[in-house]
Amino acid sequence: MNFSKGMKWITGIAEAFLAIPIIGGAFIVSSGYSVLTTMFILHAVTLILSIRDHQGKGAPILGLVTSIVSIIPFVGWFMHGITAIALFFSALTSSSKTS
Repeated sequence: MNFSKGMKWITGIAEAFLAIPIIGGAFIVSSGYSVLTTMFILHAVTLILSIRDHQGKGAPILGLVTSIVSIIPFVGWFMHGITAIALFFSALTSSSKTS
């Protein structure tokens, strides 16, 4: 498994946790929204690794957008769910060979 695929799994799991309706929202609010900054950085690292490994870049870009718009409560919940699905799908369909 290459690093970009591993990071897609890690960020996908984190996004899925943040998409849990009450628990994810409470975690974001209790952290003072700093978890969204952390997720932005993780998605940026995932994007850089995906570019390096010639993998799909759509899901990490969607994660960057999600980290920004997640300040809006219900929009954030929806976007976390969509991003988690996109990251899981991207990790499943990405090839494991690097160029």
